[in-house]
Amino acid sequence: MAEQFEVSAELRNTTDTGSAAARRLRRAGRVPGVIYGAGKPAAHIVMGHDDMRHKLAVESFHSAIITVKTGRHTDSAVLRGVQMHPHRSQILHIDFQRVRASEAIHMKVPLHVIGGDAAPGIKMDGGILSHLMTEIDVTCLPRDLPEYLEIDVSQLGLNESLHLSDLRAPPGVELTGLAHGGEDLSIVAIVPPAKEIEEPAEGTDEAVGEEPAEPAAGEAGAAEGEGESGGEG
Repeated sequence: MAEQFEVSAELRNTTDTGSAAARRLRRAGRVPGVIYGAGKPAAHIVMGHDDMRHKLAVESFHSAIITVKTGRHTDSAVLRGVQMHPHRSQILHIDFQRVRASEAIHMKVPLHVIGGDAAPGIKMDGGILSHLMTEIDVTCLPRDLPEYLEIDVSQLGLNESLHLSDLRAPPGVELTGLAHGGEDLSIVAIVPPAKEIEEPAEGTDEAVGEEPAEPAAGEAGAAEGEGESGGEG
């Protein structure tokens, strides 16, 4: 059974919005956000930063039907967007989208790969497991939303791959990438290990540490001009 999540939020006054108000909330350890959809007006909300940070650290939170409580009112919603500070571990803004039980939703769910230790391409041939996709697009009713999808690579050999069509989706779940004749993309493969770059033998013209040839006079001037153009304005 999928894990149940509940988010406690407070409605923000419509006059207390904008960048200045958001900065005040963040300094107070709160996270501004919005919840929208399901034929209802969008509502500005605010949540506790530490509580949301812990929830966002749980993989299944990102692909769950979440109960968002604002006072006595509750909405079923999915996480649609998280804005993070570029340099600090700080949540800047969170978006939730309301869902209706009778309407299909389009979501990304994690892909879990099992059986890697037994795969002949790894165990016998020393190959490396390459994750070509880590999330899978699905379409389903909210009640059918899976926590994740799983694929078994225990029979996979070297230079072999598995595709979207090899996934076994639960009942009621459609793989969006295959719908309406979509391309059957590879999602995981076993590839040969990267070869080490061999150093040139002694006595060759490509000896390690050899100084590069000096550019001609015209080329030197062009190189200096290029270096200035890369600076910040």
